[in-house]
Amino acid sequence: MASPFDIEEIYPDDGEHSLRMPRRQAGSSPQGVAVTLLADYTLRARAMLPSAAIVALLAESGVTTAGARAAISRLARRGVLEGSRQGRRSSYRLSQAAAAHLSAGGNWILASTTAAEPWDGCWTTVAFSLPQDRGAQRRALRGQLRWLGYAPLYDGLWISPYELTPPARAQLAQLAGGAVTVFRGRQVALDADSQRAPIDAWDIDAIRGHYEAFLRRWAPLVPQVRSGQVDGAAAVRTRTEVMDTFRRFPILDPQLPREILPAGWLRQPARELFAAVYDGLAEPAERHVRAVVGQFTDSAQPGIQAHTTTDLLAGVRGDVGRARPAQRGPALASTADCVPGGERRGDGGPG
Repeated sequence: MASPFDIEEIYPDDGEHSLRMPRRQAGSSPQGVAVTLLADYTLRARAMLPSAAIVALLAESGVTTAGARAAISRLARRGVLEGSRQGRRSSYRLSQAAAAHLSAGGNWILASTTAAEPWDGCWTTVAFSLPQDRGAQRRALRGQLRWLGYAPLYDGLWISPYELTPPARAQLAQLAGGAVTVFRGRQVALDADSQRAPIDAWDIDAIRGHYEAFLRRWAPLVPQVRSGQVDGAAAVRTRTEVMDTFRRFPILDPQLPREILPAGWLRQPARELFAAVYDGLAEPAERHVRAVVGQFTDSAQPGIQAHTTTDLLAGVRGDVGRARPAQRGPALASTADCVPGGERRGDGGPG
């Protein structure tokens, strides 16, 4: 099974909008770093930053001047940034659509790593069949399923412990063109050694290894963060890196039920460590971003504000509430018995 780390489009183009968010690559691409920087410090008010300030901030993350300017230009062409010019000075900010995507994405990352509700024991399966000459559609469908928290139990059969939300239904119907069937129910136990448990669709050992690597990488930094030893450009770089790493866990571990996971699962310790680093560096990182931007403008920058994990979970929308996109991650519905038709009794949970 391919590693979920190969699915790098954290904000994929769903075919309905012109907005195309940058791919999340194995390393940090200039476009990805630029989007993370702007999201981390300007998302709430969509503050306009001088392009020279963006270039300077990217330089502190190892991006060359040419690479930074090319990234800004490409992001503007893709509809992620919108610009303005006064004389020879150009400035950019997140577009309203990009801010909405990023706000919903940040909320999803935090919501997907909170403690899961009790599981009802039901599984949702998505079966699909596409001709060989529709390889692009097959890849798009697999990527969308991975994004929605599904994993392949068998070829053409993907599975999730949670219900398919109405927005997800609409996305799958558009992608699959009628070549997909969705079921929900309980596994029937067989007295056979060849039976495969649904949880085996995920490489549990590999996911645990990623959690362990995350904890090893970031835990030693916490005392330095709490004592104020990480400041300036280092604070900004560290926040960007820890976010870029942690944001992948909801795809690796889409709130898999605690009832079927090994004891001592590391989802919550990883989330707490992420919050300690990301939130702990919010103030010094914001201070540094303000200082860098101040070198290129005479006006105050009240719109520069570092948000915390609490803000992300609440939804950092600013003036973008009306542009909120459809939910992308798997949503938890209320605990209930499975009933025919793939629905639950009650309200069916958040959609």
